[in-house]
Amino acid sequence: MRFEWFVSLRYLRAKRKQNFISLISVISVAGVAIGVMALIIVLSVMTGFSDQLRDKILGINSHIVVQRVDGAMPDYQAVRREIETRIPGVVATTPYVIAQTMITNGAAGTGAILRGLDPDSADRVLALDRHIKGCRIADLKRPLGPSNLPGIILGVELAKQLRVFKGSRVRLMSTGGELSPIGILPRIKTCEVIGIFKTDMYEYDSGLAYVSMPTAQDFLELNGAAQGVEIRLRDIFAAHALARQIEQLLGPGVVARDWISQNKSLFSALELEKKSMFIIITLVVVVAAFNIVSTLIMVVIEKNKDIAILKSMGATARQIMKIFIYEGLIIGLSGTASGIAGGLFVCDLLRRYKFIKLPDVYPLSTLPVEVVPRDVLLISSCAVLITLLATLYPSWQAAKIDPATALRYE
Repeated sequence: MRFEWFVSLRYLRAKRKQNFISLISVISVAGVAIGVMALIIVLSVMTGFSDQLRDKILGINSHIVVQRVDGAMPDYQAVRREIETRIPGVVATTPYVIAQTMITNGAAGTGAILRGLDPDSADRVLALDRHIKGCRIADLKRPLGPSNLPGIILGVELAKQLRVFKGSRVRLMSTGGELSPIGILPRIKTCEVIGIFKTDMYEYDSGLAYVSMPTAQDFLELNGAAQGVEIRLRDIFAAHALARQIEQLLGPGVVARDWISQNKSLFSALELEKKSMFIIITLVVVVAAFNIVSTLIMVVIEKNKDIAILKSMGATARQIMKIFIYEGLIIGLSGTASGIAGGLFVCDLLRRYKFIKLPDVYPLSTLPVEVVPRDVLLISSCAVLITLLATLYPSWQAAKIDPATALRYE
């Protein structure tokens, strides 16, 4: 063992003449541990919330949406073939139709977003099936039951507003229609509710309704055209780069929007909040570092004569400085290790037992936790760096002690 490490460990283990120095050392370790533990828990919760929210959004939406600037896309099948064969990383594509409409059941009515899906390909792009009760997307392909009416799938909150359930009939009313002497007559289509979906996101559950592509095309009089193509990717984080490739492939007049740009404000706010929490809670570690400074200063004062003797025996100022740097680092590393262990333990408890329930206003029922090794490494590195910086001044003061002055009256 090196001389500096040996003396540092002896100083830490030795009984103090002043007991409060040992107490401050314990407080310093506890302060660093609490700061590191709080950082790990908070960042893990923020990461878990962001990831689960992203998964819920991508369960209803695709990774990339391709549209024409001038409106409908009559050649959508050719566009799909072009994307699937020439863009690497594309798993599947599906056409869609979307429009604002009014939905009524005679007793109640409300506005909603009507989406027409291709029952043969939509389930390969959207994860909607796992949210639907009573049917699947493929069931939109054919009328169900004796009514022979086209099927519709409603969000759970939308169904509550309309006071309907599976088997009920609803009417779709378009905002546009034929001009008559008494004004514009809206187009009306009757559908049968074949399923209810629930995503736990109020915006989707209260405002979305799904029908088959032919039903939507007939209702909106699109003459067999789609309004765009949705794409599922193998790597969701490659969406932005692949969207630019799709625009270059299909030429001017086509816009490709990835899931990141469509939800940019939401995820930017979450990322900003995560960074802000990191900075704020890091101040706990900084406060603990001040305790390390005070501990080392008191140790230097207590060991003034010992330092003078070590210098008289040939120890250099550099070696004396290393002794107290190592002592501060041991305190910092002990606190960091304890904080990492405590943070990971609490995160495991939160993830395993889910005993913290969230109010219904949130899209998640329990507190989400996702520990990212990169975040743990960043937190531990920052804690060690802060404690290292805290040791420099006391160590420098120890290295400046003059043996003749310290031992003059001995």
